[in-house]
Amino acid sequence: MEQTTSLHEPNLTYYLPHHPVIKEASSSTRLRVVFDASSKTSTNNSLNDVLMIGPTIERDIVTILLSFRIPINVFTADIKQMYRQILIAEDERDLQRILWRNDPAEAINIYRLKTMTYGTASAPYHAIRTLVQLANEGKQSFPKGAS
Repeated sequence: MEQTTSLHEPNLTYYLPHHPVIKEASSSTRLRVVFDASSKTSTNNSLNDVLMIGPTIERDIVTILLSFRIPINVFTADIKQMYRQILIAEDERDLQRILWRNDPAEAINIYRLKTMTYGTASAPYHAIRTLVQLANEGKQSFPKGAS
């Protein structure tokens, strides 16, 4: 995220409500932040209400599972913090603003999230579309990986 330095509010602005979820028992991720892009504004719309979600471009789960029967070897992977790897266009970052301060005695600061946010309606489409694009760009150099 980046702190905003502009004193004026852009025409299209949305402040994402967020809250912590604490798991005392977890050794790897005790605290995670949950963003609520479905929270309604004064116009009775949420960010998720106005986002285009995009078409379904991934194969359905049955097709994916059946394809595991064909090859001798299967490769799966989990892309760590996938949404945090996808940058948002600079002119759209004001739709992912948050208010933050480290201490209640401090002034509240305004930040813009620079990467895809889990909980936005369009995030799953953008994640899969990014993988498709990377595979297309890597076909020449990495044909096996791209397929």
